[in-house]
Amino acid sequence: MHWGPPLGPLDQAELAALADVTEPGLPPNVPDQPVPLTLVPDPGAGHSGRPGLRGHRAGTAWSPTLRLTSVSGGEGRLGYVATDPDAGLTLTGELELTASGLLRLRHRIRNDGEAPYTVDGLEAALPVPERAGELLDFSGIHCKERQPRRHTFELGSWVREGRRGRTGHDATIGLLAGTPGFGFRRGEVWALHVAWSGNHVTYAEHQPDSRPVLGGGELLLPGELSLAPGAEYASPWLYAAYSAAGIDGISAAFHRWLRSRPPRQRWAERPRPVVLNTWEAVYFDHNLDTLRRLADTAAQLGVERFVLDDGWFRHRRDDTAGLGDWFVDETVWPDGLDPVIKHVRGLGMEFGLWFEPEMINPDSDLYRAHPDWVLAPAPGVLPPAQRHQQVLDLANPAAYAYILDRMDRLLTEYDIAFVKWDHNRDLIGAGHAGRAGVHAQTVAYYRLFDELRARHADVEFESCSSGGARIDLEVLERADRVWTSDCNDALERQTIQRWTGVFLPPELMGAHIGPPRSHTTGRVHDLSFRAATALFGHFGFEWNIADATPDEQAGIAAVIAFYRQVRGLLHGGDVVRVDHPDPAALVHGVVAPDASEALFSYVQLAVGDTIRPPRVRLAGLDPDRRYRLSLVEPAGPARRHQRANPGWLDRGDVLLTGAVLTQVGIQLPTFEPEQACLLHLT
Repeated sequence: MHWGPPLGPLDQAELAALADVTEPGLPPNVPDQPVPLTLVPDPGAGHSGRPGLRGHRAGTAWSPTLRLTSVSGGEGRLGYVATDPDAGLTLTGELELTASGLLRLRHRIRNDGEAPYTVDGLEAALPVPERAGELLDFSGIHCKERQPRRHTFELGSWVREGRRGRTGHDATIGLLAGTPGFGFRRGEVWALHVAWSGNHVTYAEHQPDSRPVLGGGELLLPGELSLAPGAEYASPWLYAAYSAAGIDGISAAFHRWLRSRPPRQRWAERPRPVVLNTWEAVYFDHNLDTLRRLADTAAQLGVERFVLDDGWFRHRRDDTAGLGDWFVDETVWPDGLDPVIKHVRGLGMEFGLWFEPEMINPDSDLYRAHPDWVLAPAPGVLPPAQRHQQVLDLANPAAYAYILDRMDRLLTEYDIAFVKWDHNRDLIGAGHAGRAGVHAQTVAYYRLFDELRARHADVEFESCSSGGARIDLEVLERADRVWTSDCNDALERQTIQRWTGVFLPPELMGAHIGPPRSHTTGRVHDLSFRAATALFGHFGFEWNIADATPDEQAGIAAVIAFYRQVRGLLHGGDVVRVDHPDPAALVHGVVAPDASEALFSYVQLAVGDTIRPPRVRLAGLDPDRRYRLSLVEPAGPARRHQRANPGWLDRGDVLLTGAVLTQVGIQLPTFEPEQACLLHLT
């Protein structure tokens, strides 16, 4: 009947009245009884849109009519059961309204019949009012993930399907509907997220004879899921949030949920360490002396975690061979990994290691021994290669046991505090035992992850998938952070991080300073711009800082010191984004929960349309408190395009009320494109 702003306490009579006033009448040419809108939309009751449950039993039981048989629940929770004895099906629903304001729900379908039942889809839908006339979702490519797309919410369906076997670079991290023109701090917004790391669907639909809905679930391939008698299928969790104050209200609900859910992850219990990842520093050149020198410099400048990336295992001198051979390469590491690990640990840093456990190269000892361990549409038929690799079938018990054993042995033998878990290709023609196998692969991946976490509770894990192609709330039930994108270009990262951050708090998003010239785009950026971008995440480096100039190293040390000073604020405060009038600039920040401190970033993306840039209004501050505002540039000043600064900058700082900063704003210099500055308030 209603999903939106709180209605206050309603007694039974008032609930009955609400049902009465929201029940539609009977216009011409519709069923003779009003068609109810249910959480699992039911064609058998007359629903003309996308069905919530799709399936059949050898061509029968294809249009079940599920009737509510029981309801249970307590504070913030609701469970219900609906059955169709003739179809031999039982549907169980589970809903939870969290303290953060996040709603989540999932369903199970059980086969009560005597013959198998094929599930083609089990999706949930939530109603939105007709005033939600605009949609916002996301698409993208490798190194340019989660790019926003706005559309009018019109009659018909808007559907995003992910068929890549992983969440995907082009996946929408969420679907938002809102009042037209909604922004970060304005308008009503309804949002949905499908928490699933395999194939999935998200949709918005408005049929002429029904209310608008947002919905989604797992996308099942033909014949992929057949339930034996008595067996069940559980849909992924569907997460939803409502905000009366723009997109930032959606972020608040998701961020608070991720920060407070039990059991708390390690990332919520201690400061996020400064990371140095070796990929863009040395690539496959694993020379012990080079790595020791890099570690020495990293420790001297303040790095706290040193991660050895791809290239440490057998036959892995480039990306064409070795995946699956998870043994330390004796030709590169004759004494194993102990020399580099002991050196790193002796410098006071943690050690991390890269894996890609779900993949296999045809040029590997493992493939030569077990070519049948590959996901394939049919025996002996290989899917097209991608990055010279195939996908290991984790639903195969022998393959699963091998990977679990190899990772377990390495994590037991060596002092490893962190695992970067990569997944560098789509699942194409991914079959298991002759049937579509994406669902089984995804479930096996979760089981492998859970088992390794249980055996190595002190190890932190990162979810990486060609960068940001496996980011969802189900993988974040296991991972301590995600690698947001393979692109360390600060200009691209501004957009990628801004929109990923609608659903994820900064401490979950890996954000590194890359070399001056970007590995993925070739752009050259100042250290100040790269630093101001990477600070608003789980901060680190992917750069051979041992070869940096003395001035660069001094800047690196200053940025690390500043990050360590403010990471408690960045990783515990409320994320705010400003609806700035200039599309050539971005303004965002983090405000302490008690509004006593804030850090904002002003980013000049391109040349603006006016000589004098618009004033910058800050957001989320206490209007009645006075703030000391100062411009902070730990990595050096951003380049200006003017003869003189605004007066307050030359004086060093200024004291203003939150009301003035929020309503009037401040004048900043005219910056050159691809420059950024930090504004610190106390």
